[in-house]
Amino acid sequence: MLNIPIKNIGPALLLSTSAFIFSETASATPLFDSGMPSSWTCTGNCGTQGANGVVTLAPSGGSQYGWVSTENGVDGVTLSDIGDSGDATNGSMLRSSVFSAAAGDKLTFQFNFVTSDGGGFGDYAWARLLNSAFNEVALLFTARTTSSGNVVPGFSMPAPSATLAPPTVSIIGGTPQWAPLGGSSDTCFTSGCGYTGWVSSTYTIENIGNYILEFGVANWGDKAYQTGLAFDGISVGGTPIGEVPEPATLALLGVGLFAINAARRRKKAA
Repeated sequence: MLNIPIKNIGPALLLSTSAFIFSETASATPLFDSGMPSSWTCTGNCGTQGANGVVTLAPSGGSQYGWVSTENGVDGVTLSDIGDSGDATNGSMLRSSVFSAAAGDKLTFQFNFVTSDGGGFGDYAWARLLNSAFNEVALLFTARTTSSGNVVPGFSMPAPSATLAPPTVSIIGGTPQWAPLGGSSDTCFTSGCGYTGWVSSTYTIENIGNYILEFGVANWGDKAYQTGLAFDGISVGGTPIGEVPEPATLALLGVGLFAINAARRRKKAA
């Protein structure tokens, strides 16, 4: 490998390097079409799926969506400040890799809540925006099993910060058939089972920084009759999240632009 001092790198080479960075992202396929991104972190049971059972492909397009399910979930995956009688038991959670966003950027995605539980077992799902230290910046949406009324936002849960379309959603009832529910697919415990269909979420980021997107789902009161969440169409500032430069990429580009400007200044001085 050649060790070339930055002062000897020409602007054309640096420009081609930055063009390579963005040509790589511009040619990216929809986020989940090639499976779960290797840089994302799953706790419990997460995966990707094409159209299956009651869950169609997301309106944003692509051949697969991401999902989390309480099927084969792990103990302790919960949110705080959840009301109603009982407790969360187990669940699954998926976190994105760190991405950069500017103040005013809109974080958008679509989700579809699917549950085979009902009655007094209020299984729930959520999405959160975290900072790079894993502290909550915003609770984006909630969804929760209920025998009557709205499933989104979830009852007895903290108020979400994102704008949802539609703003409230009731269940499309029935015995939901969906592979990520495992043995609970095509079953229902009493009333309240079904799916929401695709719901859009939009949140305006307040401050420039590095962020992590989290999706989760939890069983409530028992570990039977599973619940899951599908999601797709994730974009930040109008750019699909798979094409948003991560902090290291932005830093590399910054070094390149700095060197280009320095070379131009030296040329003018000469």
